[in-house]
Amino acid sequence: MLQLPLSLDASSKTPLYEQLYRALVAQIRGGGLPAGSRLPGKRTLAGQLGVAVNTVDTAYQILTAEGYLQARPRSGFVVQETWDPAPPKAAGEAGEKAAAPVPRRWRFDLSTGGVDTALFPFRTWGRIQKELLYAAPELLGHGHPQGDENLRQAIAGYLAAYRGVDCQAEQIVVGAGTEYLLGLAAGLFRGAAAAVENPGYRRVRTILENNGLTCRCTPIDESGLDVAALARDGAALCCVTPSHHFPTGVTMPAARRGQLLRWAAEGPGRYIFEDDYDAEFRFDIRPLPSLQGMAGRSGPVVYLCTFSKSLAPSIRIACMVLPPELLERYRQVYGEYANTVSRFEQQTLCRFLEAGHFARHLSRMRLAYKNRMEALAAALQAEFPHALLQGRHTGLHLLLTLPQGPGEAEMVAAARREGANLTGLSAYYMEAAETCPENTVVLGYAALPDRDIPALAEALGRAWR
Repeated sequence: MLQLPLSLDASSKTPLYEQLYRALVAQIRGGGLPAGSRLPGKRTLAGQLGVAVNTVDTAYQILTAEGYLQARPRSGFVVQETWDPAPPKAAGEAGEKAAAPVPRRWRFDLSTGGVDTALFPFRTWGRIQKELLYAAPELLGHGHPQGDENLRQAIAGYLAAYRGVDCQAEQIVVGAGTEYLLGLAAGLFRGAAAAVENPGYRRVRTILENNGLTCRCTPIDESGLDVAALARDGAALCCVTPSHHFPTGVTMPAARRGQLLRWAAEGPGRYIFEDDYDAEFRFDIRPLPSLQGMAGRSGPVVYLCTFSKSLAPSIRIACMVLPPELLERYRQVYGEYANTVSRFEQQTLCRFLEAGHFARHLSRMRLAYKNRMEALAAALQAEFPHALLQGRHTGLHLLLTLPQGPGEAEMVAAARREGANLTGLSAYYMEAAETCPENTVVLGYAALPDRDIPALAEALGRAWR
């Protein structure tokens, strides 16, 4: 066990635990504490430094959350391999490969891409897959390029019942995620201009531009995409999240939806890409029907949704509903493409839908996430009585605004020092970031264990007061 040459300044405005954290990070990154080194026990180090055990414990927990340390039973805290940026290279070394960074592990994961894997229906999903593996060897062969027909029929029934989508099975394309399907749809419009929501999901813009489209950033207001601004932009396409805008949480009301559909109908070749990414998680009332359902089977809407949020991110099953005119174009361009989803997983989902398991699973998830959201909101309001919380009605994230906060950048940095991985709202602005509400962060709670909510609120309290 190492003896650490450390000293802390009790008169400093920087908390003692943060001083200790920074000193240990400097030692680890500078090579003074090589990988495999075992740190002194919390009581031992606290006695050596003349501080409370809680001070050492907090610093160790942050270092563990960020991947610098690993807590091992009966061995204490052990230094892990870390990545440190290499010094600037000389001119002759410019072609050498740089080492890849090691991802951090966070004590509290508040990113928006996670789900609660403990809610996955392991027993039912596994039983169906096992039955198929032994009883349906034909699934080892190629299937329909758009996805197995019985799965597309089951999806059409589900979308009609829960999202008001008006389509036939032949209009559905099954693929490995909405990003993949959006890329295929964008490929049908190479050279066109597309409007994307600002703020919004940056990856949508990347996908469209990678497939030959020019993107125009169109602002969001209290009713969703600003249709007047859309008309001024001169785009032929627009990508929207009307049921639950990401990241503001705005739900587009019926009147604005009508305006958007009129915009599409008034110009030849105009289409709306509707991303219905988490509409199944609405906690107050039944969500409005999809834009596609309002437009009708032949309307100018390409509808996309995913099963990744309701099952698991690694189960890459999503679907796209194409209007008949685009379906014909799709088949001409992509008709020889093989489907990108395993037929075993396609048929597992098909049986899961047909037997009613998916509806029951969604009800269970909806209740679990609603309870988690309410517990998180209550804990945050208790810690920050004047905070503004938005987005409680639907989806899997909240916006938190501190009217007298220290500023978004400092909020994010301080939270991360406490081991909480979160993002500031301005990160989702592709243009006009100066219009972003101040002191606002995005809190994804799907992957946050219920038991960690009190500790998270306390950690954010320390970070932001």
